[in-house]
Amino acid sequence: MSNRADEGCARKRKTEADRKSEDCARPDSPVIAAFRVFQRELDTKHDKHERLVKISRDITIESKRTIFLLHRVTSVPDVEEILNEADVKLDGVRQKIGQIAEELKGEDLHQFHRAFTPGIQEYVEAVSFHHFIRHRTLISLEEVNARLVFIRENKGEGEVTWAGPSVLTFQITPIDYLLGVADLTGELMRMCISSVGNGDIDTPFQLSGFLRQIHDGFSYIGNTGPYEVSKKLHTLRQSLGKVEDACYTLRVRGSEIPKHMLADVFTSRAATHLDPDEPMV
Repeated sequence: MSNRADEGCARKRKTEADRKSEDCARPDSPVIAAFRVFQRELDTKHDKHERLVKISRDITIESKRTIFLLHRVTSVPDVEEILNEADVKLDGVRQKIGQIAEELKGEDLHQFHRAFTPGIQEYVEAVSFHHFIRHRTLISLEEVNARLVFIRENKGEGEVTWAGPSVLTFQITPIDYLLGVADLTGELMRMCISSVGNGDIDTPFQLSGFLRQIHDGFSYIGNTGPYEVSKKLHTLRQSLGKVEDACYTLRVRGSEIPKHMLADVFTSRAATHLDPDEPMV
């Protein structure tokens, strides 16, 4: 008798479970409706992330092209022409950063930071290299951010209830700024070697002092800063060592080596000091 009662209870529980399962599977089920909302939110976030990655790649490509252009200043008579051409390229990069600002409007920047940080670091490297060539100083974070103000026309569509211009700003984080400056030291090292090859003996000593100041600044951070910053400190020290080695050779053996052979000597000496883990550029 008890077995029949147990079977009846089990059958009843199974029937109730099936009924609940059918209720949840119905299109108008509140559970299904809630998960559809979650799906739309995740799809929207994923699409925005992919768009930011694509914009970041474009920024990286254009910033690298600007850096390659700026390296020509060591071999051309009209430096200002190169700097003006680089200004135009950097303006184009800033417009792409404006697209990032539009994508992040009303969003938490840190949710999508990993999507666009490579491009922002490359931009900081390019704009700081341009600033150093023109002014022989390091551009500040405030100066970099001051140029990232964008005017956009509202059409009164969607969530925007008014038409007319609106102001968008993008603030580069201190971490991205520091990582971009750390990458700048590699470009200054290459500029040093190129300058010597073109007979410019003064620039390496200017670069050596400037790199020493940057290195001292990073040394204050040390291991207390983010992991990415301390990781790049090793590369910064390598760049400084190569420039100081070039200055030492110029000071001690500069009169012994013909000017047209100095670049070959420094290139071969730098190759012997390369870290096997350091990527070639």
